[in-house]
This record gives sequence, structure tokens and C-alpha cells, in this order.
Amino acid sequence: MPGRRGGIVNKASPTIQDVARMANVSTATVSRALSAPASVAEETRRLVIEAVERSGYRVNQTARNLRRKQAGAIVVLVPNIGNPFFSRILAGIEATASKAGLNVLIADTRQPRAHEGPLSEYLHNNRADGILVLDGSLPDRFFSAGNRSHPPIVYACEWSEGTRLPSIRFDNAGGAALAVEHLADLGHKSIGHILGPLDNVLTRERRRGFDNALKARGLPMRPDWYFDGDFTLATGANAALRWLELPERPTAVTASSDEMACGFMSELYRNGVKVPEDVSVVGFDDIDIAERFIPALTTISQPRMEIGETAANALIDLIRNPDRKPTGTGFTRLLDARLVVRSSTRAVA
Repeated sequence: MPGRRGGIVNKASPTIQDVARMANVSTATVSRALSAPASVAEETRRLVIEAVERSGYRVNQTARNLRRKQAGAIVVLVPNIGNPFFSRILAGIEATASKAGLNVLIADTRQPRAHEGPLSEYLHNNRADGILVLDGSLPDRFFSAGNRSHPPIVYACEWSEGTRLPSIRFDNAGGAALAVEHLADLGHKSIGHILGPLDNVLTRERRRGFDNALKARGLPMRPDWYFDGDFTLATGANAALRWLELPERPTAVTASSDEMACGFMSELYRNGVKVPEDVSVVGFDDIDIAERFIPALTTISQPRMEIGETAANALIDLIRNPDRKPTGTGFTRLLDARLVVRSSTRAVA
């Protein structure tokens, strides 16, 4: 017969009632201790945890979610799941969501018609408790702040200009300015810039910081020293070919992403140009390959793990406090830029 002897539960599936008896508290107290630990006294919480461990009790997360009318999951919308930049951001999101008992579903928004069907289902059919958006190019109609039918939404990294939804942003303009200041301090007076996609908010912010820093230093802003790109290795290599064709070349180049900076340096090497001896290069993002590339890339470091954690915490707060409304523009937090100096930059000879 299943039973209890000496405080030990002797059955296959211990219940919350077993935990309550072992801890000498009510089942309601056990539930609060497990779902909202800050709401119970520390000693009570300790007794409940010990009882859970001794009994082997496991929370039925599915049943809990049904009672709360929650899906138990958040969806992360990523513009390119193959881009290494997003790896640590996703790791930060996953770690934070896991602690909160939430699963993480990832959708690549650049897949054909991705946001025309499945995304709409997640937004309006209670298939997710919240949405983290890492793609600022998605149609605004999906993310209207006045639409109460969708779950909480938080932007991270990118955002839609004019949005009133909360967003976790990096100081892109400040980072681009740091890159120019570093090169100017090394004596460079001719500095070029590889742009990202022209319709991307990060491209505009980084160019704004680049242009403002040139003006502040009294350095020239020549149209032929701006190179088109789209954050990829290939467009970085194309920028190198255009740099090689210039009758007057800038002695330093900043790129709107590390991938473009690496593509730029690699193509220059294929053409007998040395970095940093012939041209200094600064990237943006500090992805994992930046430190291992030859030469190691000087870059603007984004705290990608922190971005993921901060965005996930902001979303979880909105999920747990559905009546809380963003104030003002809904803007949440701006994370600071940091320059990491490595081997791809040097003083002008």
C-alpha cells in the first residue's frame, strides 16, 4: 500500500499535498513558495525546498500553465539565425527564460513568408506568453502598442523607429564615434566606412555616430570613402575591391559589422595589402571570430549576453505584470559601447 513512514513518501508520483505535510504548511504556501518565492518567509521557503527534495516532487508545468492560461513559452524573432552575432544574445535569453520556467521558441523572420502566417498565430492565438523581437524591419502592423490582443512584446538590438514598445538598445552611434576617435588618436586623417543595409536602423545609427565624430575632429567626409554593405563577409570583400580602385585611399576603414571587417581584411590580403601596415580596420560587434582572426580585429564590443538577459527580464516582467504600461515612448534601456583594441589598427607611419 502506498503510504508515508518517517517523513518519507513511498509512492511513484508525490503530490503537492505530500510536500505540504512534510513541510507542515498549507498547499497554498507550497504553491507560493514555488511560483513566487519572494512572497513567503525565508524559513518557510527553506522547509518547502527541503520537502520537495526529500519527496522527489516535480512541478507539473503544463497543468500550472493551463491554470494560469499561459503557454509557458516565449518566441524570439531573429532576422538571420545563422548570423553568429545572435549566438550569445540567444544564450542570455535562454538562460533567463529557463530560470523563469519558460521555454524559448526561435523563428527566423527572413524565411519566405515567415511573418505572414506563423507569426500572426503566435501573436494572436495565445501560443506564446511574450515576444522578443530582434528584427526591426518587421511590419509595424504586427506590433501596434494599442492592439491588446497580442502578448507583451519587447525589442532587443534592433527596433522600429517611432515604436512605443519597450526596447533594449545598444549605443550604436556612440560605438561608431569611439571607432573614429581611436583612429584619429592614432593620427589617421582619412577614414572610410563600410555601411550596413541602408534600410536598417543600426546602419543609420552607426553612420550618424561616424559622421558626427568626423565633424567633431574636423576630418573629411568624402562620398567615395563610404562603401555599401549588408553586414556579410561578401560585402566586406566587395568593399575591399572598391578601396583598391580608389586613386586616393583612406588610411583607415571602420565597418558596421565584424563580418564585413573580416571580409574586407581577407580580400586585401589576397591582393597583397597588409593590415594594419597599409590600412587600419575597426569592426563592430565583437563576435567570437574577431579575437581569433589574423590580425585580431579591433572592434566595438556589444555586451551580447547582457542584451539577451536584459531583454528577457524586461519581457518576463511584462508577462508577470500584465497591467503595467510602458511610460513615455516605452524605451527601456541603452547599453554602453566599449572599444576593444587589438592588432588591426596602428598609428600612421
